[in-house]
Amino acid sequence: MNQTTPLNWEENGKQRTASWRAEHTPPKRVVLADDTLAADTAYRLACEGTGLLWKGDFQNARLLLQAMVRRLDKPAKRKTRGKNQADAPVDPATGFHAHRLAQSQRSRVLNSLLIELKDDYSIALRRAPDVKQACNEAWGRGDGQNGVVPLRVLQGLIGAHEWRKNGVEVAALGGTDQRIHPHYGVFSPVRGEYVDLVAKAPLPAALQSTSLAFDIGTGTGVLSAVLVRRGVERVLATDMSDRALSCAKDNLQRLELTGQVELLKTDVFPPGQAALVVCNPPWLPARPTSLLEQAVYDEGSQMLKGFLAGLASHLCPGGEGWLILSDLAEHLGLRTRAELQGWIDEAGLKVLGRLDTQPRHPKAQDATDPLHAARSAEVTSLWRLGV
Repeated sequence: MNQTTPLNWEENGKQRTASWRAEHTPPKRVVLADDTLAADTAYRLACEGTGLLWKGDFQNARLLLQAMVRRLDKPAKRKTRGKNQADAPVDPATGFHAHRLAQSQRSRVLNSLLIELKDDYSIALRRAPDVKQACNEAWGRGDGQNGVVPLRVLQGLIGAHEWRKNGVEVAALGGTDQRIHPHYGVFSPVRGEYVDLVAKAPLPAALQSTSLAFDIGTGTGVLSAVLVRRGVERVLATDMSDRALSCAKDNLQRLELTGQVELLKTDVFPPGQAALVVCNPPWLPARPTSLLEQAVYDEGSQMLKGFLAGLASHLCPGGEGWLILSDLAEHLGLRTRAELQGWIDEAGLKVLGRLDTQPRHPKAQDATDPLHAARSAEVTSLWRLGV
């Protein structure tokens, strides 16, 4: 969040300024909008890059946003083509980048509808919800200044608050408490298939003499919790994100596992060696455009390469590295299996085995999804690697 960026607009003949509370660049032009604004006009202004600072009924702002979504989703009219003309085939990588560009443009348009927050995160609009707790969880205590946030981002904060309050059931945890509570900006373990792989893979024999595991990029702490529930006596979990470390600490306290898991802020590996090193890096080599996307996209596969390159020196004799990775990037033409195997070989590693599973998330079954061909063929694997 870029709280230091000021957003300026004119209201009642006076210049107003507030902090911009969103990750993306604020609009250069802002106009006031209320219940009299027609959806077509709002959509046109948003497409032109104009921010719409809402001054009407809050629930009507929600309805206007839904109307803008419908206009974005309306199928474009296709140009008439000659009888012998056929649609040029699009390779998967080109299709993926076109999809990302469309997502970016869609986000820019929908994030044009803005809500002003007071310095205590309250909203001075009719029928506005109380979002103070959601904002405090995401941003910390207010800085004494009014702020402006896209309504769509505010809805994300409210959704993140509900996820954090209710938690996500993770059957692989076993025991009486099987819920993980993700925080704002920390990727939720809603894709349980990769957690199931960690719960089912055979533990390396080296753990019998050195019962220590490293959890690289711990996020919510779910994999650390699964390893401890499986009998690993001690886990050292790392992450570079303060949000993730705070989230993992909260979950481990809820599960009463803080005595077995130590959290450390560091880039990839902690010092020393372990009998098991687990890593679930971002699966797609592309540039993230938001905080949450950092769990999915990693430009140049930097974390994946770093994990493989440093793994051998952090394994004790007989130890294993578990790499959890989807092959979606291969189906999208963003990375080849030969490249992955080459990085494994260059690191002095060998493949001891591999466990595969099919994705269970809804998009894998959604034929209307632009990436359906790749998603329907996707396989998530746990690669057991040794020196």
